Amino acid sequence: MRIEDFLLTPSEGIPNNPALPVIVYHRALAGETELAKAFEARFLENGWKGCWRDGVYSYQHYHTRAHEVLGIARGEACLLIGGPDGRKIEVSAGDCLLLPAGTGHCRISADPDFLVIGAYPPGQEADIRTEPAKEEDFAAIRAVALPKADPIEGRGGAASRLWASR
Repeated sequence: MRIEDFLLTPSEGIPNNPALPVIVYHRALAGETELAKAFEARFLENGWKGCWRDGVYSYQHYHTRAHEVLGIARGEACLLIGGPDGRKIEVSAGDCLLLPAGTGHCRISADPDFLVIGAYPPGQEADIRTEPAKEEDFAAIRAVALPKADPIEGRGGAASRLWASR
């Protein structure tokens, strides 16, 4: 597994998270055969709840009340992370993204069988926001609690290391 992280600045109404980097786990679950079940099990094992199966919306959106993990269970896609001025990221089965609260994301293109497993830290629920962020949105994003464990690596994992000092 290779881990990449990057910070984003606000982009055309998308707040992003000025303090916490996006974390990309390339080949997070390499070697697993049933990736959907493997991602669900790993997320739950590390305390992440509310698992869902779906894709990524084709419109730019963000969440002000939750961090979100996206495990790519099937297919390939090109995602735009961080709003119109953000980063295009190619993802494929086995990859995983950890999006801090406020991070804009949308699907640019995807295979027909593209499947994502998503989850949130305990006590957090995603509000789907598409409108330009207001000052109260930035305050809500800053107030979202850090997770107790990384969704892939557990306690002491990348989220703990990269987010703890922020």
